[in-house]
Amino acid sequence: MATNNKKTPDGKSPIIAENKKAFFNYFFEERYEAGMVLEGWEVKSVREGKVQLTDGYVVIRSGEMFIIGVLINALRTASTHINPETGRTRKLLLKKDEIKRLTGKIEQKGFTLVPINLHWKNGRIKCEIGLGKGKAEHDKRDTIKDREGKREVERAMKVHNR
Repeated sequence: MATNNKKTPDGKSPIIAENKKAFFNYFFEERYEAGMVLEGWEVKSVREGKVQLTDGYVVIRSGEMFIIGVLINALRTASTHINPETGRTRKLLLKKDEIKRLTGKIEQKGFTLVPINLHWKNGRIKCEIGLGKGKAEHDKRDTIKDREGKREVERAMKVHNR
Protein backbone atom coordinates (compact mmCIF):
# COMPACT_ATOMS: atom_id res chain seq x y z
CA MET A 1 0.00 0.00 0.00
CA ALA A 2 1.41 3.37 -0.95
CA THR A 3 1.23 5.88 1.85
CA ASN A 4 -0.49 9.07 0.76
CA ASN A 5 -0.67 12.39 2.52
CA LYS A 6 -4.36 12.99 1.87
CA LYS A 7 -6.46 14.21 4.75
CA THR A 8 -9.66 12.59 5.97
CA PRO A 9 -12.91 14.60 5.73
CA ASP A 10 -12.47 15.82 9.32
CA GLY A 11 -9.04 17.25 8.41
CA LYS A 12 -6.91 14.62 10.13
CA SER A 13 -4.18 12.50 8.58
CA PRO A 14 -5.20 8.92 7.71
CA ILE A 15 -2.10 7.58 9.51
CA ILE A 16 -2.83 7.09 13.22
CA ALA A 17 0.44 5.54 14.39
CA GLU A 18 3.59 4.23 12.72
CA ASN A 19 6.15 1.66 13.79
CA LYS A 20 9.38 3.31 12.63
CA LYS A 21 11.44 0.84 14.62
CA ALA A 22 10.16 -1.96 12.36
CA PHE A 23 11.82 -0.46 9.28
CA PHE A 24 15.11 -0.35 11.16
CA ASN A 25 14.88 -3.98 12.33
CA TYR A 26 13.32 -5.76 9.31
CA PHE A 27 13.37 -6.02 5.53
CA PHE A 28 9.75 -6.20 4.37
CA GLU A 29 8.85 -8.45 1.45
CA GLU A 30 5.07 -8.14 1.49
CA ARG A 31 2.48 -5.91 3.13
CA TYR A 32 -1.12 -6.65 4.01
CA GLU A 33 -3.99 -4.53 5.25
CA ALA A 34 -6.08 -6.11 8.00
CA GLY A 35 -9.09 -4.95 9.94
CA MET A 36 -9.00 -4.91 13.74
CA VAL A 37 -11.58 -6.02 16.30
CA LEU A 38 -11.68 -3.19 18.83
CA GLU A 39 -13.88 -2.22 21.74
CA GLY A 40 -15.58 1.17 21.94
CA TRP A 41 -13.12 2.72 24.41
CA GLU A 42 -10.23 1.60 22.19
CA VAL A 43 -11.64 3.39 19.16
CA LYS A 44 -12.00 6.58 21.19
CA SER A 45 -8.42 6.29 22.40
CA VAL A 46 -7.15 5.62 18.87
CA ARG A 47 -8.96 8.76 17.66
CA GLU A 48 -6.94 10.69 20.25
CA GLY A 49 -3.70 9.02 19.07
CA LYS A 50 -2.99 7.11 22.28
CA VAL A 51 -1.44 4.11 20.48
CA GLN A 52 2.02 2.56 20.61
CA LEU A 53 3.06 -0.03 18.00
CA THR A 54 6.79 -0.40 18.69
CA ASP A 55 6.63 -3.65 20.69
CA GLY A 56 3.83 -5.25 18.70
CA TYR A 57 3.93 -8.46 16.72
CA VAL A 58 1.44 -10.73 14.98
CA VAL A 59 0.81 -14.42 15.65
CA ILE A 60 -1.37 -16.98 13.90
CA ARG A 61 -3.28 -19.39 16.13
CA SER A 62 -5.71 -22.00 14.80
CA GLY A 63 -6.24 -20.18 11.52
CA GLU A 64 -6.81 -16.73 13.06
CA MET A 65 -4.47 -13.76 13.35
CA PHE A 66 -3.88 -11.84 16.57
CA ILE A 67 -1.83 -8.77 17.31
CA ILE A 68 0.05 -8.78 20.61
CA GLY A 69 1.97 -6.04 22.38
CA VAL A 70 0.21 -3.04 20.84
CA LEU A 71 -0.66 -0.61 23.61
CA ILE A 72 -3.85 1.43 23.39
CA ASN A 73 -4.00 3.62 26.47
CA ALA A 74 -7.43 4.35 27.86
CA LEU A 75 -8.66 7.91 28.10
CA ARG A 76 -9.25 9.39 31.53
CA THR A 77 -12.89 9.81 30.56
CA ALA A 78 -13.38 6.06 29.99
CA SER A 79 -16.51 4.61 31.49
CA THR A 80 -16.44 3.43 35.09
CA HIS A 81 -18.24 0.14 34.42
CA ILE A 82 -15.50 -1.27 32.16
CA ASN A 83 -11.95 -2.20 33.08
CA PRO A 84 -9.73 -1.28 30.11
CA GLU A 85 -6.72 -3.48 29.37
CA THR A 86 -4.08 -1.51 27.47
CA GLY A 87 -2.07 -4.48 26.18
CA ARG A 88 -4.75 -7.03 25.45
CA THR A 89 -4.54 -9.38 22.48
CA ARG A 90 -6.64 -8.10 19.57
CA LYS A 91 -7.93 -10.09 16.61
CA LEU A 92 -6.98 -9.10 13.07
CA LEU A 93 -9.38 -9.68 10.19
CA LEU A 94 -7.91 -11.10 6.99
CA LYS A 95 -9.18 -13.52 4.36
CA LYS A 96 -8.59 -17.22 5.06
CA ASP A 97 -6.51 -17.83 1.95
CA GLU A 98 -4.22 -14.92 2.88
CA ILE A 99 -3.83 -16.29 6.41
CA LYS A 100 -2.95 -19.75 5.04
CA ARG A 101 -0.41 -18.20 2.68
CA LEU A 102 1.15 -16.20 5.52
CA THR A 103 1.25 -19.29 7.75
CA GLY A 104 3.36 -21.06 5.13
CA LYS A 105 5.70 -18.08 4.82
CA ILE A 106 6.12 -17.69 8.59
CA GLU A 107 7.13 -21.32 8.94
CA GLN A 108 10.12 -20.52 6.73
CA LYS A 109 13.21 -19.56 8.65
CA GLY A 110 13.52 -15.93 9.68
CA PHE A 111 10.13 -14.54 8.67
CA THR A 112 7.82 -12.74 11.07
CA LEU A 113 4.72 -10.55 10.93
CA VAL A 114 5.10 -7.03 12.27
CA PRO A 115 2.55 -4.19 12.50
CA ILE A 116 3.75 -1.29 10.34
CA ASN A 117 1.04 1.29 10.96
CA LEU A 118 -2.55 1.96 11.97
CA HIS A 119 -4.59 4.08 9.60
CA TRP A 120 -8.12 5.11 8.72
CA LYS A 121 -9.86 3.69 5.68
CA ASN A 122 -13.51 4.46 4.98
CA GLY A 123 -14.14 5.30 8.63
CA ARG A 124 -12.59 2.07 9.92
CA ILE A 125 -9.28 1.45 11.64
CA LYS A 126 -6.96 -0.77 9.60
CA CYS A 127 -3.62 -2.25 10.54
CA GLU A 128 -0.93 -2.61 7.91
CA ILE A 129 1.19 -5.65 8.66
CA GLY A 130 4.41 -6.59 6.95
CA LEU A 131 6.03 -9.95 6.31
CA GLY A 132 9.55 -9.17 7.41
CA LYS A 133 12.91 -10.82 7.68
CA GLY A 134 15.19 -9.63 10.47
CA LYS A 135 18.17 -7.46 9.58
CA ALA A 136 21.66 -8.48 10.60
CA GLU A 137 23.75 -6.10 12.69
CA HIS A 138 25.80 -4.93 9.71
CA ASP A 139 22.61 -4.13 7.78
CA LYS A 140 21.47 -1.92 10.65
CA ARG A 141 24.81 -0.11 10.60
CA ASP A 142 24.43 0.44 6.85
CA THR A 143 20.98 1.93 7.46
CA ILE A 144 22.41 4.35 10.02
CA LYS A 145 25.27 5.29 7.69
CA ASP A 146 22.86 5.97 4.80
CA ARG A 147 20.61 8.08 7.03
CA GLU A 148 23.54 10.19 8.27
CA GLY A 149 24.82 10.62 4.71
CA LYS A 150 21.44 11.92 3.58
CA ARG A 151 21.36 14.37 6.48
CA GLU A 152 24.81 15.72 5.57
CA VAL A 153 23.77 16.18 1.93
CA GLU A 154 20.63 18.02 3.03
CA ARG A 155 22.66 20.28 5.31
CA ALA A 156 25.14 21.03 2.53
CA MET A 157 22.32 21.83 0.12
CA LYS A 158 20.65 24.06 2.69
CA VAL A 159 23.88 26.04 3.24
CA HIS A 160 24.53 26.18 -0.51
CA ASN A 161 21.02 27.51 -1.27
CA ARG A 162 21.34 30.45 1.16
